[in-house]
Amino acid sequence: MTRRLLLAASCALLVLPLACKRAETERAGPAPFKVALLTPGSIADGGWNQAAYEGLLRIRDELGAEVNHQETKTPAQFEEGFRDYASRGYRLVFGHGFEYQEAAARVASEFPHTVFITTSGNTVRENVAPMVFELEQATYLCGLLAARLSHSKILGLVGGIDLPSIRSTFVAFRGGAESVVPGISVREVFTGSFQDAGAAREAALALLEAGADALMHQANDAGRGVFQAVSERAATGQLAYAFGTNKDQNDLAPDVVLASAVLDVPTAFVQVATRVRDGTFRAEPLRLGMKDGTVSFVQNPRLADRIPAEVQAELAAVEEQIRNGSLTVPRGDF
Repeated sequence: MTRRLLLAASCALLVLPLACKRAETERAGPAPFKVALLTPGSIADGGWNQAAYEGLLRIRDELGAEVNHQETKTPAQFEEGFRDYASRGYRLVFGHGFEYQEAAARVASEFPHTVFITTSGNTVRENVAPMVFELEQATYLCGLLAARLSHSKILGLVGGIDLPSIRSTFVAFRGGAESVVPGISVREVFTGSFQDAGAAREAALALLEAGADALMHQANDAGRGVFQAVSERAATGQLAYAFGTNKDQNDLAPDVVLASAVLDVPTAFVQVATRVRDGTFRAEPLRLGMKDGTVSFVQNPRLADRIPAEVQAELAAVEEQIRNGSLTVPRGDF
């Protein structure tokens, strides 16, 4: 009898902790849906990175996710950031840019339960996919408008780091300009930085001195330097216009920014995160453009009177061709 009592007591001692642990788990509920974001620059850049961070906050607010963000500047930091979040149970990690592809591919096989999304590129793995924004559709219209309003028939482009995704938007800008002014001069400068606004300003000033009278940037935070240079030139009474990218940047320099090529990154982020949360995500390239409302060409209403009615009609007609698929704008091969 004593032996049976001792055995029962021993079993109770073993089972009780397991039961308590199970009860604690049930009270705690399911593990939270965790989503992280890596950006190559400041989320206060008024453009590319800020749009991504706004998307992360939308995921938090609309899906109830636990979110986190890191600014990463080197390939080593890209890989370290991906691995850190995946090892801590994050279900979804965005690498915001073409440059994150290789790091995502290297880390993905180690963490099959984490989905890695790069916001550009062509790398696909079982749990890696690119979200490709067709910003070219809007930068094509920027180029068309710039060519129509230019007096010098010299246009300028200022890029940060020389990436295929950046060059692709420049290809489209050039295509839009040449579609209405064959032989127009379109000059490019890359500063090598998405943060150095001073370098972007100097590059823009050099283009303006060379005769350019309309500039578009793809320099993220450094793009403010381009707007500064164009504003300085316009303040002297000379013709000078600028174009914003990635977000509606018309208000950053309202006296010179004619229009912006805009991405609705937040909505796209929420859509992908919903699929990952619900288990319906498939690893395949996701292309988003004007047809689905992700890309738009937004004019600055303050400068609407600078655009002749016939040019407005031309812009509207070309935009409709892009939307209905009858016009495919030129872009990079990725």
